[in-house]
Amino acid sequence: MVSSISSVPAAQPAAQSPAASQTSKPATSQPIASDTVQISNTAKVMLQETLETPAQTAKEASKGDVQALRLLAKQAAAKASVQ
Repeated sequence: MVSSISSVPAAQPAAQSPAASQTSKPATSQPIASDTVQISNTAKVMLQETLETPAQTAKEASKGDVQALRLLAKQAAAKASVQ
């Protein structure tokens, strides 16, 4: 069961001593590191095939797509072995 929180008390900032506020350093901005990833065309195609719906697979198989035909045959064989 999910219940919502009706009221949350606001957080109170902690009191700082004058000595602590004087010794704190100003925030400096740090450069953000970033990486670039290159995905090969083969990987893109494989990802697309895994995200394909059964209807898309059947449509491609009806047009002669060998990979789709193999997948449908594999699925039919698995279904037959379960029954």
